[in-house]
Amino acid sequence: MFGAIRPIVSLLAGVALVLLGAGLLNTLIPLRGHALGFSDSQLGMLTSAYFAGFLLGTFLAPAMIRRVGHIRAFALFASLCACAALLHALGDNIRLWLLLRLAIGTALVGLYTVIESWLNAQADPAHRGRLFAVYMIVNLASLALAQQLLRVGQQREFVAFVLVALLICASMLPVLWTRQAQPQLHPVPKLALVRLINSAPSAAAGAVISGLAMGAFWGLLPLYGANSGMDSGGVAAMMSSAIVGGAALQWPLGRLSDGSDRRLALALVGAAAAAIAMLEPFADVAGLSGRGVIFLFGGMAFAIYPIAVAHLIDHLPPDDVVAASSGLLLLYGLGSTVGPLVGGVTMGWFGPGALFAWFALTHAILAAIAAYRYLAFRREQTEATRFAPMLRTTPASLEMLGPAEHEHSMRHD
Repeated sequence: MFGAIRPIVSLLAGVALVLLGAGLLNTLIPLRGHALGFSDSQLGMLTSAYFAGFLLGTFLAPAMIRRVGHIRAFALFASLCACAALLHALGDNIRLWLLLRLAIGTALVGLYTVIESWLNAQADPAHRGRLFAVYMIVNLASLALAQQLLRVGQQREFVAFVLVALLICASMLPVLWTRQAQPQLHPVPKLALVRLINSAPSAAAGAVISGLAMGAFWGLLPLYGANSGMDSGGVAAMMSSAIVGGAALQWPLGRLSDGSDRRLALALVGAAAAAIAMLEPFADVAGLSGRGVIFLFGGMAFAIYPIAVAHLIDHLPPDDVVAASSGLLLLYGLGSTVGPLVGGVTMGWFGPGALFAWFALTHAILAAIAAYRYLAFRREQTEATRFAPMLRTTPASLEMLGPAEHEHSMRHD
């Protein structure tokens, strides 16, 4: 196993450093914005700008990589991200911050595209599934650890922004040092959204609604903690609890979905997430009960998108998988752009607790849609596949599973 991973250790180190910086920045922004007096709706707009940049980057990044190569593109995107992070510490104008969040979203998806396409090209077909698992572990562990970095520089707020820039700049070192050959980046085929939605309506609904909820989660949950009286350490612990819950429960929930119609799994997980979100007002936010609710909510919410991806793959031929994942990611991105706007406005009108009402509403809608589709329409799988835990980054991440993994699943299921 280590022999298969050793050639790409430098790339994994690069993505770990990127995620440490990005994870810290994404939690730091709402906290710093709140301290500067930005309204809840403005903070929601900042998160929406980030996801708008993320969507923009999915179209711009591949062209840039083809033009200058993986290493130069990585250095370009990392430099842009580091500069934008530092500029947050130099100004408090909301319009400037919106532009910076747009730039950071664009730069980060460029960094993910470089790393994931490179990993995919370097992966031995026999070890793609293991590589994908290691990559997800690095992702989730880095994001969880990044939250604890909020404790650094609590007395001098600019220190945290400097730390973000240092981590992003440091991510260039292992990538620039690698001797691995740069791969060719091939265009990702597109699957018409209408065909994608017709192929698996529940998967499309899962992607959009997961985006509506998780976009607000990443951008507004730190604000919820701050408004509830938590200090930076408390917010860090809360965010880490949610991410650890997502890491711990995503795989078992997904494996349970392998043995049933995934629409039923989406309905049950969505209903559980909605019910858990409704418990938050009755929990001690900073205490053990509050952390337990956040842990369980993260476990349910993080599982929805990968179950939706698995459901989509179940009903598509292998040649359409990468194109379909690109379309599903687009739907998720659209939901993520809208979700923080609505969540921020709702919090401004009704108070911090409205965020969990938004989580409950979105997941209840998903549960209703998936349950209706399950009860009203019977269907057979086109392809048999196994669930794979994942985050929402670029279509290249799904390519790491590769045809060999789908064939493996079909032989053993």
